[in-house]
Amino acid sequence: MTNFRFFLLFISFLTFTSCNQKTGQLSSIETVKNEKIVSKENPKNEVEGTYINTTGDCPISVIISKDKNEYQYIFKTAIRTLKGKAKYSQNSSGEKYLVLEGIQWDEYEGDISNEEENDSVSPKDLEIPVGIDALYVKDTLTIQNYGNAMNSYTKISECGLKYIQLIKSNSKK
Repeated sequence: MTNFRFFLLFISFLTFTSCNQKTGQLSSIETVKNEKIVSKENPKNEVEGTYINTTGDCPISVIISKDKNEYQYIFKTAIRTLKGKAKYSQNSSGEKYLVLEGIQWDEYEGDISNEEENDSVSPKDLEIPVGIDALYVKDTLTIQNYGNAMNSYTKISECGLKYIQLIKSNSKK
């Protein structure tokens, strides 16, 4: 009989603690729901702003603004200033991208892993891609500036960095 009482006491304890844990989980779910509701009710334009490269010898900046329903950019380096449309998107896995449309890559040799098979195609015959894509995470745009032995390209030749990180400036410009 003592074992049975102990068993009932143990079951009562488990039931009580599991109910308290579920209540705690429910309140954290409600918090997440409230945060989502707030972000939907009060949408902010997170992409707009001035982004500056703070590393290396690559003075690059990008200013993103929104005019009506379209994003615009001003892209500045030490030797050029370009303006155009920017396209903001999110892929199925949730990664956010910004494409600076209209900027032609500086060099492109294409997929050179099969050079022996593709001897008939010269790098001069390849069409140079247009548009520079940047991964957007929090307040940082990251551009992969050049490729590798398998896919040789350079997007911005005035910068020797493989990954150009442009960090959003806090100052209003």
